[in-house]
Amino acid sequence: MSVTLFYASVSGSVEVKKRQERINSVLSSKKIAYKSIDITQKPEHKDLMRKIANNPTAMPPQIANGSSYCGDFAAFENAIEVGKLEQFLKI
Repeated sequence: MSVTLFYASVSGSVEVKKRQERINSVLSSKKIAYKSIDITQKPEHKDLMRKIANNPTAMPPQIANGSSYCGDFAAFENAIEVGKLEQFLKI
């Protein structure tokens, strides 16, 4: 399995962009291998993100490991705060 970050390259929200950058920054700095999927490029990417999240209205950024949903930005930040990022990412 591999960690996947679902993100939006096109967003009118500065907050969404900051959250996506924060996740990229943390994963890169901790040398955690991950792939990024831009949900704005193909509708099926957004559909996949929402299916994995089991939420028909889920918005990016969302994180998964394979087909196993990890969580959204708030859950990611909480995992960092309590020192359980690897458990959160299921790695």
